[in-house]
Amino acid sequence: MTTDLELTVDVPADPDTTWRAATDWARQGEWMLSTTVAVTGGDGRSVGSTLSARTGLGPLGFTDTMEITEWDDVARRCVVLHTGRVVRGGGVFSVSEAAGGSVFHWGEQLDLPLGAVGRAGWPVVRPAFVGGVRLSLRRFAEFCAGYRP
Repeated sequence: MTTDLELTVDVPADPDTTWRAATDWARQGEWMLSTTVAVTGGDGRSVGSTLSARTGLGPLGFTDTMEITEWDDVARRCVVLHTGRVVRGGGVFSVSEAAGGSVFHWGEQLDLPLGAVGRAGWPVVRPAFVGGVRLSLRRFAEFCAGYRP
């Protein structure tokens, strides 16, 4: 079973700044809750590059490995395939122009882990998951407002 999630946040920065901030993997932990990201293969800005995101506190957490399957600097769009043991499925983020700045789009099509247990537990976990992503996106908008590479 897969679950879809699409969220956006208005960002008070121009689209190019927002795109650079979104793809600054080493600094993603400054706005993404309890997460550190590293480029593990390639340059992190092209198809075939791989990323590793560790989410959690101390020993409690998981590693989300990803491969970039689409990259478009002009359209400001990145698509990843989550390849980890816990997180699997597709993810996409993009940036569009908006009055007064830009909009950051975050989407996931995740394959729920743990079979029937995952399907049964998702309605309980989903509100916290969505809440965490929403908080992270608000933090991202603030991060972009002062972003300097």
